[in-house]
Amino acid sequence: MPEIIKAVILGIIQGLTEFIPISSTAHLRVIPALLGWKDIGAAYTAVIQIGTLIATLIYFKKDIISLTTGFFHSIKNKNYFSDPHSRIFILIIIGTIPIGICGLFLKKFIEGDARGLYVIAAALIILAVILFIAEKAGSMKKDFSQITVKDGIIIGLAQALALIPGSSRSGVTITAGLFTGLKREAAARYSFLLSIPAIALSGLYELYKERAVLLNENILSLTVATVVSGIVGYMSIAFLITFLKTRSNLIFIVYRIILGIIILILLSNGVLTNLE
Repeated sequence: MPEIIKAVILGIIQGLTEFIPISSTAHLRVIPALLGWKDIGAAYTAVIQIGTLIATLIYFKKDIISLTTGFFHSIKNKNYFSDPHSRIFILIIIGTIPIGICGLFLKKFIEGDARGLYVIAAALIILAVILFIAEKAGSMKKDFSQITVKDGIIIGLAQALALIPGSSRSGVTITAGLFTGLKREAAARYSFLLSIPAIALSGLYELYKERAVLLNENILSLTVATVVSGIVGYMSIAFLITFLKTRSNLIFIVYRIILGIIILILLSNGVLTNLE
């Protein structure tokens, strides 16, 4: 198969699954494996995530301007946490610290054994169950502007769990948001804004650290995958925000469980190999 076609497929997979809580890593591991391709690796994945980062920046540009403006106004007024824009801006920064620290200390494990398909299958199923509980237990009464310091810390700590392949960054943060009482749409909105520093730091770090390896890749292919992931990612954000205004996460919960079971069946029958 031509490399450009592969890049388009990988970009579509990344863009579709980065924001919908079904795990982009799981799909970027399983689908290429079923097609007989080698694992693209964590570095390649981190770089094409830059496409979805740009999609987030464009989609939420008004929010980003409001939060940033609110923060700088709060410096003048020394009103850091009473103003919701300033509070959420600060919480996004604080919420990025846990995943940054864990990412650095667990890097070898994340890029190695953690990418095994047994780990991914287990994470898909376990997070689905927890998300189901959050759907039932969460009060879903709080709007985006009502996010508290406690809420932000809980969601930020939960984001670190996204380092486990198969868990889904949006999945764990939306789940945590529901447990804190946020409405589904508000949880998704905060989840996507919280992703901006984490994806930016991860992508730029991998781009720099693995620059020699990535230069040996087909640069055109990598660029195409990144651009496609951005376009599809933008549409995915718009879809999920609209979807969660009137519907639950049940369809994603069921999908995760089915996918996890299918992976386990394929592994047990030798169709897939744990580490490929």
